[in-house]
Order: sequence, then structure tokens, then C-alpha cells
Amino acid sequence: MLLASPCPPRVSRASRGHAALLRSALILLLLWPLPSAGKKKLYIGALFPMSGGWPGGQACMPSAQMALDLVNNRSDILPDYELELIHYDSMCDPGEATKLLYDLLYTEPIKIVLMPGCSGVSTLVAEAARMWNLIVLSYGSSSPALSNRQRFPTFFRTHPSATLHNPTRVRLFKKWNWSRIATIQQTTEVFTSTLDDLEQRVKEAGIEISVRQSFLTDPAVAVKNLKRQDARIIVGLFYETEARKVFCEVFKEKLYGKKHVWFLIGWYADNWFKIKDPAINCTVENMTEAVEGHVTTEIVMLNPETVRGVSNMTSQEFLGALMSRLGGKNPEETGGFQEAPLAFDAVWALALALNKTVAPLKAKGRRLEDFNYNNHDITSEIYRALNTSSFEGVSGHVVFDAQGSRMAMTLIEQLQGGSYKKIGYYDSSQMNLSWFNNDVWIGGKPPADRTVVLEEYRLLSQKLFASVSVFAGLGILLGIVCLTFNIYNGNVRYIQNSQPYLNNMTAVGCMMALAAVFPLGIDRHHVNRPQFPVVCQFRLWLLGLGFSLAYGSMFTKIWWVHTLFTKKDEKKEKKKQPLEPWKLYATVGVLLAIDFLSLMIWQIVDPLHITVEKFTREAPKEDLDVLIQPLLEHCSSEKMNTWLGVVYGYKGLLLLLGIFLAYETKSVSTEKINDHRAVGMAIYNVAVLCLITAPVTMILSSQQDASFAFASLAIVFSAYITLVVLFVPKMRRLITRGEWQSEQQDTLKTGSSTNNNDEEKSRQLERENRELQKIIQEVKEPEPNQNRC
Repeated sequence: MLLASPCPPRVSRASRGHAALLRSALILLLLWPLPSAGKKKLYIGALFPMSGGWPGGQACMPSAQMALDLVNNRSDILPDYELELIHYDSMCDPGEATKLLYDLLYTEPIKIVLMPGCSGVSTLVAEAARMWNLIVLSYGSSSPALSNRQRFPTFFRTHPSATLHNPTRVRLFKKWNWSRIATIQQTTEVFTSTLDDLEQRVKEAGIEISVRQSFLTDPAVAVKNLKRQDARIIVGLFYETEARKVFCEVFKEKLYGKKHVWFLIGWYADNWFKIKDPAINCTVENMTEAVEGHVTTEIVMLNPETVRGVSNMTSQEFLGALMSRLGGKNPEETGGFQEAPLAFDAVWALALALNKTVAPLKAKGRRLEDFNYNNHDITSEIYRALNTSSFEGVSGHVVFDAQGSRMAMTLIEQLQGGSYKKIGYYDSSQMNLSWFNNDVWIGGKPPADRTVVLEEYRLLSQKLFASVSVFAGLGILLGIVCLTFNIYNGNVRYIQNSQPYLNNMTAVGCMMALAAVFPLGIDRHHVNRPQFPVVCQFRLWLLGLGFSLAYGSMFTKIWWVHTLFTKKDEKKEKKKQPLEPWKLYATVGVLLAIDFLSLMIWQIVDPLHITVEKFTREAPKEDLDVLIQPLLEHCSSEKMNTWLGVVYGYKGLLLLLGIFLAYETKSVSTEKINDHRAVGMAIYNVAVLCLITAPVTMILSSQQDASFAFASLAIVFSAYITLVVLFVPKMRRLITRGEWQSEQQDTLKTGSSTNNNDEEKSRQLERENRELQKIIQEVKEPEPNQNRC
């Protein structure tokens, strides 16, 4: 394989239309060198590979000589000097080049600059040249290794580095919104260094190389790995023969089509995939199908624009003049024809740099002809002039980067229908992309750089939410009715003996718990994400305080009933003691304060926020290139399990204690708290529902409908049972017995309030007296058998 360029020149594209331009050969007659008079000569030592792996000197040497003739005929460029070329055939062989370099350095005259070709030869010359203070200007070296300024401090080249493809690739990645690529390379130095450079550039651009595969001779395993790791945008770096092997495997693995894009080097022959190759077992049709739509990048070595540069020639006129110099040789059979514009512009770059150094050297009392291999000042001036070169040449705009490599335009082509179509140019020096908008894609648009993952949030069923909300709303309405009833009939003795203020707290607590059903079912369908933490707090506070009020008031009743009436030895004395209401309220207040403080500490120390649970990705049936990522939002905190453990532990113990107290007091009868049996029944139901619901909802937390249904219905049923058990019997008794009517009438007759304790006691004693008399009467009545005796 050739060393100066990684492949044989693709002459067929570069020379399109050359035959029609032969008329430009007349320009050569006008530019033929004139004899110089009194000019000082400056000598250039050149190594042109006329044979060997890359015989690029066959076209590059005539091109360089043509440029020298033009420069020597110009009166505005080096008017006091004449450039002369001393050249040898390096045969593109570093060993031969070593001998020739010795001859150039140790044979008069002194050479002011060296111009080698081929990467291997240039590496040798550039590494040795600094020992002689020589500038090296290459026209045909593409190896990225030559961009090392520490190793090659005086090296420049008009042939761009192979890494120049990389800025173009990165620009295209950004254009098509790709942030994830894959690479496959042949394990040779030129491709390895190119890929290292690409990896650095994409990293700076925020693009990830997700897969990096390499192979020596057989790419089968590497291609299979690309497919297994879902590679979509793939950069391939390999020679033409290996490219056929790669794409035969690509066809077998179906790693092509609308989901994939391949980036290849543009210097393959136009029909490289149609060439029969015994190393592969794919047909031409298979290869044509596999390569369709791939993109190539190729360094522009001939200016596509009709622009007259510093030589006063257009690129087409240059080709015509070069064809005349070659004497009608077939460009396809002439080595280096594609790189000839680079050799032409290399001479012009040198001439312009030398011309730029004349004035600075004169100011220092130096001249170009004073140059010798020990003179650092003249070399530094030449280096500085070359480093700042910028002009229009026949190969395009000539400018060097910090490593001395040419910054050139890159041609971007795409294989469309089996033939390459130009789709754009990229000038990396100007960072300018010229786009023709004629790119064609199999799927109608550029593919995604990975399997498209669509995030889909799992939302609560609105029918379920609406249904439960109706029940919760009716429950709140029932709570209002019960609360109104209890307040309105607060003066009725039967209601007073049930501790109505505690019952009022129970009704309010039930309504708060029922109100928590609404924020429990709210998700991103109803509110925006920033508002969701507020909804989380509402859930927590409504449920916490609602439980404390509803269950706490019932627990207080059972607690005090158990305290006053379950000890036999103190039973009679405690029955006589009046029940002080403030103790009941204080007990509820303690339970409420514990919940309030714990919730406040939780909110301050570890507030609730949104966490997103991810589920296994799902593939929709209609499009296999899209995956659905189900997501579910939860209200959570950093130490959620710890807080839940504390709350559930405390509440659980309270529920179990309530069950125990209700069981212990089931046979107690007292008028101080006349509904404690109903309270006990409500505690049984609430405790069972809560003890079942808490663990089940934690298990079902990933199923939004089931979790909401279970938790909300448990709340609704608990509230309904509590309200019905506590208040409906009271309503029924007052309605059926008319107790509130009789007591109201008694109040009107006596003119005093029903709260008059003496009257109340009197009426109570009368009722008890009547009942005792009935019992005595029944005992005194003789049985029928006794009368017969």
C-alpha cells in the first residue's frame, strides 16, 4: 500500500471533464520561464517518488516545476532571487531516501528547504532536518503521526492529514443531531491515529463513541459486535479491499438500511463495491444493497470554484497546463495526478513565505542567500512566514494549522442509487458547511443514533379517579350531615352522654381523610411537575391529621372507658366519679400534637419530592425502532423508608391497642360515654382496614391504579363505617323515640333550660321508679298453680 496517501488516487473523479479543458494548455506557452539576469539562486532539495508504492512524483514533479517557472517569472515575488529545484527519485522508500538525504545535505549547493513526498520518507526527512535547521515542506504525506510538533518541529505539508476528515464528520454528526456513534477500524497506524483524533474531537463536541471495534484481516466478529450493541451511526476506517469484506458481513448481519448510516473514506474507486473479490462470498447485488446510502468524506485537492488564486490561474486552467506538461499521458496511469495541485501550491507557499522574510531579514542585516545549516535566525523567519501563510491556490484556500498540516476543504458525498452524489463541502479552517440539500435517506429522514426511547408516564385511570372521588365527595357530605346533626342536637341528653365534642372531632377527621383522596389521585395529568411536591404534602398532612382526629377521638373514648370501668375493685367508686371533659380533649390533643410534630419534623428535615420509577422498556408493535420507557412518579424523600417505619410503627401500635381496649370494654355499660360499644365496632373496622391496606399499598406501589384503588377505597370505607356506626343509631333513636321533642317540650313548660341538673335528675329518678314498680308488681303476682293449693 502507498505511504503518502492511504490509497491509490481516485483519478476517475478528479479528472472528470479534463478532456474538455485541454484548451487551457495555451496558457503554458505564455508562462514559459524567461531567462533570469543577475538573480541570486535559492535551491530547493526535493524527493519525488517516481516509482515504488506510490509513484506520485510522476505528476507532482511537473506540477512543482510549473509553479517554479511561474514564480521566477513574477516581478512582485522574490524579484532578486530565482528558485531552482534539485530533485531525486526516492522510490517512496525510507531506506533509499536516507542515502538521497545525505547527498542533498553534503553536496553543494546549500538547500534552503527540503520537499519530500510519501509519509515514510517525510517522517525520516522531517525528523533529521531540525539537526540542519531546515524547513521541510511536504506535498504528499497524510500520516497523522506527522502532526507531532515536538517530534517534527519544522515540518509543514500542503497535503492535509488523514485526521482532516474528522472535523467534517463531527460537523455532520451535529447537523443530523447525533450524539452517539460507533467505529470499526483496520489495525494499521494511519487508521489508529485517525481514530484517536476522532475520539478526542467527538468528546469535545459532547458526542459519545459507544462502540469501538477493530480487526486485522477478518471483520466478521467486529461487525457482529456492532450489531449486538445496537450501533447505528458507524465510522469505518479501512482500505478498499477490507471495505469489501466489511460490507459483505454487514449484508449478512443486516446492519444497513433505514436505521443505519456508514461513514467511509472517500478515496476508494467509484465502483469499489462492484469489483469481484475472491475473498468474499457476496454477490454484486448483495454489496450494492448493503452500501446504499453511505456517506464519504474526501479531501478536496482541486478547488471546485472558478477562482483565480495567487498564481492567476483557475483550477481548470491548471489541469489543462499540467496535461500539456505531461505530454498527453493518461491521468489514470500517471501517479500523483490527484495530488499534483498540492505540489503546485507547496511551491507557491514556499515562494510567498521566502518573499515575506526578505524585509525582516534585511532589517536584521541578513539576506536569504546567507542561509547555512547553522543559521537559526533565517530558519526562524521562514518558519514564521510559513506558519502564517494564507492564500488561494489551485487546491483551494491554503492555510496551516498549529501542527503545520494543511487545512483544506472536504468533499462530502453520498451513494445514491449506486453512484456517488456530491451533497456538500466543509471548510474546517473557516468552519463553513456548504450544503446542497440533496441528501437522500432510505427512511425519508436521517436515522436516529440509537433506538428511540420514548418516555411515557403511567397515569391514573381518570374513570377510577372520578368514581372514587364521587364516593369521597358523598362521604364528605355525609360527614357534614352528621356534624350538623350532632351540633344541632347537642342539648339532647342522649347526645350529651356520648361526648358530642369528641364525635364532632371524629366527623371532621373523617372528612379530612376523605378529602385526602383527591390529592392521592392527582398526577401530572392535572398539575405541572413543579406543583407536584405541594400535592404530596397535602396528601401527607390530610391523612395524618385526619387519622389523628378521627381515630384519636374514638381511641380516647375507649381509653377512658377502660380506665374508669374495667377494674372490679374500683368499679363502684369510679362509676360515681364525674367524667371531666378536659381530660378527654387533652388526650386527643396529645395524639394530635404527636402527629403534628412528627409531620413538621419530616417536612423540614426530609421534605417530600418527586421520584421517578423506571420500568422495563416495551416495544410497540407498529414500530420496532421505538421503545417505550414507562415511568411512574412517586412522592418520596431521601429516607422515606425510615419515616414510614416510624409512622407505621406508631400508628400500628395505636391500632392494636385500640382493638385490645375495645375488646376489654365490650361488656361495660355506662351513661357517661353511652356509645362506646359503637366506637369499639368502628375501631375494629378501621384497624383491620388500615393494618391490611398499609402493607398492600406498599407492595402495589408500582401499579398506580391498583394502589390508588386499594388505598382510597380503604379510606372511604373506613370513613363511611365510622360515620354510620357512630351517628346513624343516634339519628334513628331520636327519630323513632322522639326524645329530642319531649325534652324540648319540657323545657318550654318549665321555662328553664334542659341543662338544669335538678330537673334532669328528677325526671331520671321518676323513670327509674316506674320501671322498678313494674318489676315489683311482676314479682308479687301469684302463679296459677299456687292458687290451686
